[in-house]
Amino acid sequence: MSKVSMGKRATQYFCLFTMLAFSFLSACNDKESAEAGPVVSSPSISILAPLHFPQQPSKEIMAEIERLTGVKLDIRWVPEGVYTDKMNTALTTNSLGKVTFVKFSDYNLVKNAIRSDAFWEIGPYLQEFSNLKQLNPAILKQTSVDSKIYGLYTERPSSRQGVIIRKDWLDNLHLNNPQTLDELYEVMRQFTYNDPDQNGKQDTFGLVDRNDLVYGVFKTLSSYFGTPNNWKLENHQFVPEFVTAEYMNTMNFMKKLYDEKIINQDFALTSKEVQRDKFINGIAGVFIGSMTDVKRLSIEAQNLNPKAELTLINRIEGPVGYKVWSIPNYNGLYLFSKKAIATEDELREVLEFFDRTMDKDVANIMMYGFEGRHYKLEGGKIILPEETSELRVQEVNPLYSLMIADISNKNIMEVAQKEQLTSLADQLSKDNESFLVDDPTVSLSSSTYDEKNVELSTIIVDATYNYILGNITAEGFQKEVEKWRASGGDQIIKEYGEAELGIEK
Repeated sequence: MSKVSMGKRATQYFCLFTMLAFSFLSACNDKESAEAGPVVSSPSISILAPLHFPQQPSKEIMAEIERLTGVKLDIRWVPEGVYTDKMNTALTTNSLGKVTFVKFSDYNLVKNAIRSDAFWEIGPYLQEFSNLKQLNPAILKQTSVDSKIYGLYTERPSSRQGVIIRKDWLDNLHLNNPQTLDELYEVMRQFTYNDPDQNGKQDTFGLVDRNDLVYGVFKTLSSYFGTPNNWKLENHQFVPEFVTAEYMNTMNFMKKLYDEKIINQDFALTSKEVQRDKFINGIAGVFIGSMTDVKRLSIEAQNLNPKAELTLINRIEGPVGYKVWSIPNYNGLYLFSKKAIATEDELREVLEFFDRTMDKDVANIMMYGFEGRHYKLEGGKIILPEETSELRVQEVNPLYSLMIADISNKNIMEVAQKEQLTSLADQLSKDNESFLVDDPTVSLSSSTYDEKNVELSTIIVDATYNYILGNITAEGFQKEVEKWRASGGDQIIKEYGEAELGIEK
């Protein structure tokens, strides 16, 4: 055999050997891959959530939450001031993500969609999860629709409402903290006309408000006047708040502030963001709303003016003493879309994420951030230093709206030391518990209310604003009330009365 032939034969044997070896190794690798199981990708969870702060939570914290929970989060953060509109648009266009937050004040807007099977009933699944099965049964009952559980609740104190006020302006004018409605009016009047910032110009006003009769100024102010919380129950008869003398007194007080230019003249059109900006820029001296906003407002005000100093007041005495409106112990719910979540297994994946956020490692990151950067740990307790408060506001606090049942979650570590204003807000929120005004219809249902409340409430909201602005008289307001009654209001009153008496249709 020639050398050339022998070379060709050797080359052929080598190629054959190489191919066989490669095939053998590939088979081994395939076998190992099969034994290891298929590669599992992280579940993706799309969430529509409200943003109560100017910026979203830090990317580092979000990345750590994804790592710990094993999911890929697709969160659409929507500014709170436009959240209701965005949520309604997604609902009506059937373009919801897997999870949607619904504010307590908007819950009735979606109950028809719930009854139309747009969302999963999650009650039967809660017992499968170590944390979710411990959710408060009383709060779950408050959130139920036709005795069924559809949402995971975000827990809140009964009332955080109060007055945030420029303490440095009070000091400049030698005024004390107002303790009555008359004193509150006088402070706001002097903040408007007596140069509280001492710049020699009349460029301030007393009170800043926004286009929201619930979470703006009006409802908190009306509770100081003794107005019922949405409804009053008298002799098994439900009376809507807006037909009471106290509601009219509140409108007259607001009208006086408007006529005397003590309140921003565009309040009926002002967004929450603009309201905040007017306050932190020193244009207005009183902000009525959630007292827990005080630390963020203080930080932003002092960034613009280091002399700005804020304080809190929760007790404003009215004609019937101390009163403040309350909510049930939840301020919203996370609901789960049946269109976006196709199967029970997929629903379990989403519920597993929320269950995991209540575990100690995830819950404390969501509540406090990273140790060393946002807080200190001493003796197993959290220390929240003043010097890192701005970082927490910017990077951590926006996550609060994603946390469920956080107040009663025993996995969240105890705080041994808080910033002064945050501590005061918590203290005064607890004090509010002693003079709450509850809504007597919270546990009742009215099919007409669920169906027509958006349309009917618009009648009263528009009439309230028009009265305060001077566009209609008291008689004109009464005509709008009669329109409300004729358009379904009387039927709502009847249905709530039947529900309270336990009468079945």
